[in-house]
Amino acid sequence: MDTEKSSSSSFEDLTNAEDTKDIRKVAAEEAASGDGTPASAPEDEKKEVEEDPEDECDILGNKQLIKRTIKKPPQEEARRPVRGELVTLNLTGKLDNGKVVEDEKNFQCHVGDYEVIQGLDMVVPMLRIGEVAQVSVDPRFGYGSLGLKKDGETDYLVPPDSHLTYEIELLDIKYEDFADLKSFEILRKYGTRKKERANFFYKRSEFTTAIHLYRRALDFLDNRDGDPESEFDKEDLELSNSDTQALLEDRLIVYNNLAMTQIKIAAFDAALQSVEHVLRCQPNNSKALYRKGRILEGKADTQGAIKLLQKVATLEPDNRAVQSDLARLFIKARREEHNEKEMYQKMLGQAKKMEQKTATRQKQPLVENSKLKLLGYLMGSILIGVAGVAIYRYKY
Repeated sequence: MDTEKSSSSSFEDLTNAEDTKDIRKVAAEEAASGDGTPASAPEDEKKEVEEDPEDECDILGNKQLIKRTIKKPPQEEARRPVRGELVTLNLTGKLDNGKVVEDEKNFQCHVGDYEVIQGLDMVVPMLRIGEVAQVSVDPRFGYGSLGLKKDGETDYLVPPDSHLTYEIELLDIKYEDFADLKSFEILRKYGTRKKERANFFYKRSEFTTAIHLYRRALDFLDNRDGDPESEFDKEDLELSNSDTQALLEDRLIVYNNLAMTQIKIAAFDAALQSVEHVLRCQPNNSKALYRKGRILEGKADTQGAIKLLQKVATLEPDNRAVQSDLARLFIKARREEHNEKEMYQKMLGQAKKMEQKTATRQKQPLVENSKLKLLGYLMGSILIGVAGVAIYRYKY
C-alpha cells in the first residue's frame, strides 16, 4: 500500500512551532522593566513555550496517521529501531466505540515485515525505548475495506473501514546477527511466523505483501538461497538429519505457496522458478505439478499443461478440481487446434489467390501479342488487295 504524499509535512509544522517559540522569547525580553529585570510572562504562555511540539505528530500531513507521545523515554538519547531489527512491544488497539480488538504484551516482531498493521509498522521506527505513544490510524493504514474476522467466524472483529486507536510501548530493540540465529528452533519459529502472516495477506488478496513475507520466511528456512543442491559454506548450520528434514519440508511448503501467489499476479517466470525448487526435491508433489500446469497454461503452453495435469490426475484420481481443469484444457486445446487450422487455411487461400493473380498477369501479354499479330495480318491482307486492284486498273 503506497503512503500518500502531502505538500504540508509535519516537519515543516515543527519548524514553524520553533520559530514561534523564539519570537515569544524575544518579545518577553523586550518587555523587560526599566531596571533590567525581565517581565514575567503569563502562565498560559509559559505552558505553551514549554510544550514539546513532538508530543503530537501528523506523520503524513493528512490526518490519516497521527502519533501522540503519552510517556517520553527515560533517556532522551535512547535509540530508535531500524528496519529488520527485532522489537518487543506492548500494544492495545481499540475501535472508536472503545471495544478492544488487539491486546498484546511482550509482542515481538521485525520492523518493516508487515507483522503488525501498516500504520504501526510506520510508527515503530519513530519510537525510542521506553516511550509510550497513542497512534490514530485511518482505515487505509489499518484493516481497510475488508476489515478483520477471526478464523472460522462470520462476525467482524474489526468492521470494514474502521478507524483504530492504538496505545503502543517500545520495550526493547535487538539487532540479530548470525550468532543469534544458530538455533534450529529460532529459525523455524521465525520462518513459520512469516509464512503464516503471508497466508493472512494471501487470503486478503494482498499478493505483493504476501510474496514479500514468503521470501522473508525463506530467509530463515533456507540459508542456502533456496538451492537444495548447493553446498554448505562455513557459516551454514550443522543440523541433525531430522532438523534438516523439518526445515526442508517447511521450505517446500513456502515455495509452493509462493508459486501460487506469483501465479495470481501473472508472474509466470518467477512462479516457474519457485515451483521447480519443489519438484527438484519432490518430483511427484501433486500441488507443485498442478501449479506448474497452471503456469504453462499462463505461458500459452496448453499441451504441456495437459500432460502435467494428467500426471496429477494419476496421483490423485479423486481430485475433482483437477478433472474439471483437465476437461477445460482439452476443450481449449481443440479450440486452439481449430483456430490454428483456420489460420493455415486462410494463409493457403491467400497464397492461392496470389498465384492466380500472378498467372493472370503472365497471360495478359500473350493475349495482347496475339491481337497485334491478327491486326497485322489483317492490315497486310487489305494492303495486298488494294495493290492488286490498282495494278489491274492500270493495265486495263
